[in-house]
Amino acid sequence: MVDNRLGSLPVLGICGYSGSGKTTLIERLIPRLTAQGLAVAVVKHDAHGLNVDKAGKDSDRFFRAGATVLAHDSEQLFLRRPALGENTLTRALDVLVQDHDLVLVEGHKQTPLPAKLWLADASGGGPPPEVGPTLASLGRGDNRLEVAWRLVTDWLQGQMRRQPVWGGLLIGGRSSRMGRPKHLIETDGQTWAERVANVLLAHVQGLCILGKGELPAALAHHRQVPDAPGHTGPIAGMLAAMRWNPAVSWLFVACDMPHITSAAVGWLLDQRRPGRWAVMPQSGPGQAEPLFAWYDFRARDILAQSDRPRAFAEHPRCGTPGVPVDLAPAWDSINSL
Repeated sequence: MVDNRLGSLPVLGICGYSGSGKTTLIERLIPRLTAQGLAVAVVKHDAHGLNVDKAGKDSDRFFRAGATVLAHDSEQLFLRRPALGENTLTRALDVLVQDHDLVLVEGHKQTPLPAKLWLADASGGGPPPEVGPTLASLGRGDNRLEVAWRLVTDWLQGQMRRQPVWGGLLIGGRSSRMGRPKHLIETDGQTWAERVANVLLAHVQGLCILGKGELPAALAHHRQVPDAPGHTGPIAGMLAAMRWNPAVSWLFVACDMPHITSAAVGWLLDQRRPGRWAVMPQSGPGQAEPLFAWYDFRARDILAQSDRPRAFAEHPRCGTPGVPVDLAPAWDSINSL
């Protein structure tokens, strides 16, 4: 059974018997994937034991003494650590996906993974039963690379859509201009907080209220998370949510956007792409909107480096598509009555 945490993550096994061409295929796939702006990691299993350091060197001596060793120069890092028991691979994969868009696992045909490709050897046989379900079994034909490329990219897009999305409703304090908390202002008998929450709940797996303040009775049963210490403004609430539930992506919306619609949320979620760690729609030229936007869990550490979420719009991992004209009012915030 696939670990629940890994089930929706971009981890793909490339399996086959020795000599089936696993290394060659992975080596040829990597340049295509990185050319699409994807960060790719490869996990390689060596059944004969690893020989990655020279006996007697300082780094080997440190490792043999029981330490985790990080060796580096100006172009590369090498981390060597003792195995962590039966869950070593799962824990390592969980680390790799924090800053990679795809992790390819060579071998491990008996290890439960979210998906696998089987590479047939010269005999042409299919995968043995212990491999489990596969996306496909690929022979040695000349089109193996092209078929694998299509399968991997299609699967990666689908895997992103399978990642759970939670909603984060950002509530502020008392508005000096309005004389009361924005999220408690009513329009047509419904508070702004309730209106935004009800639209979000049709698209997300769960809802979290971010910030201090009284909640309408209809929202009191939702989790309310205090701001992350050491940060101010909306980013304090965003980071608090991403630390509270780090295994999901987040759709953050400010409470003063009561014109939000289900169509606008659907459009925003459709802008997710492998390689994008956030989507901040542009309501106008150079006007990226960070408070009705989607954030992948990989965006957390980048957000933590700034107290202005809009600064992330300049990051190459952030998509900034223009908002369709008919949906644009959903991104309007109301700062006065």
